Amino acid sequence: MEIKSLAKISFDQLFEAFSQAFAQYDIQIDKEEFRTMIRRRGYDPALSFAAFDGNRIVSFTCNGIGDYHGKRMAYDTGTGTLAEYRGQGLATKVFEASIPYLKEAGVTAYILEVLQHNTGAFNVYKKIGFEVTREFYYYKEDNGKVNIAPKTLPVPYVIQPIYIDEYKDTISTFWDFHPSWQNSFESIERTKKDFIYKGVFSDGNLIGYSVFEPGSGDVTQLAVHPRFRRKGIGSILLQEMVNDNRFATLKIVNTDIACDSVKAFLSVHGIEPKGKQYEMIKKL
Repeated sequence: MEIKSLAKISFDQLFEAFSQAFAQYDIQIDKEEFRTMIRRRGYDPALSFAAFDGNRIVSFTCNGIGDYHGKRMAYDTGTGTLAEYRGQGLATKVFEASIPYLKEAGVTAYILEVLQHNTGAFNVYKKIGFEVTREFYYYKEDNGKVNIAPKTLPVPYVIQPIYIDEYKDTISTFWDFHPSWQNSFESIERTKKDFIYKGVFSDGNLIGYSVFEPGSGDVTQLAVHPRFRRKGIGSILLQEMVNDNRFATLKIVNTDIACDSVKAFLSVHGIEPKGKQYEMIKKL
C-alpha cells in the first residue's frame, strides 16, 4: 500500500474510485456533476492524496484549497474508501500524510462537514483533532412540493439579473450567517457560469437576491435586506428558482441551525430539514 498525491492521476481514474466508494449511497452523481462539484469546491490534485494498492485507488481525499474567513484553508471536497478496504484506518492515514504538504503550501487550517448521523466518521475526526464550529441543516424537496402562494408585494419592485461582483459588499449585509465553504463567494467564482443571479429592486435599491445553480437544483445564496423581510420578497426569489430549475428537486445545503429565520421561511414553503451536519475545523 502506497500513499501519494493525485497530481498525476487522471480525472477518469479518480471518478471511478469515487463511484466505487459511494456505490451504496442513495444519491448518485454522474461524471460531469462530479467534475463541477470538485471544481466549485477548489479541488487541487497536487495537494490531494490517496492510498494505492498497486495502481488502484482504494482510499482518497480530494482537498479543496482557498481563502476562507481571511485564512488559507483546505476543505474536504470528498473522502472515500472502497468497501473491501474499510476498517483499516486508511482515510486517517491519507489525511495525516497530507498535513506536511498542506502546511508547506501555506494552509493554516482544515475544514470539513460531516453528517451528524455518521457517528463513526465524526468520532474519527474528533480523535484526530477536529473541533465542531457550527451545526447545519440540509434540505431537499421536489419542485412540485414547494408551496409558494401568490402574493402581492406592498412595495413597488422589479426583479432582474444582476452581476454578483457589483453587489458583494451590499449583499453581505443581508446575511444572518456566513455562508459555508461551498456556498462562499470564492466557490461561486470558480464555476461562475453555472449560476443564475437575480436581484429584487425597489426604487433602484437592491433589497433581495439569489444565487442558484439550475443544473443541480442548489440554492447557493438567498437573502433579503432585514428592513424588507416578511413582505414576500424571499418567496418571489424562491419561485424564480423553482421555475429555473432543471433538476427534479430543490436543495438547500448548510444553513446555520442557529438561524431561526431561515428555518421558519423554508418551513412556510413546505421545505423541512432532511438532516444535520457538523462543520468542523482543525488548526494545522
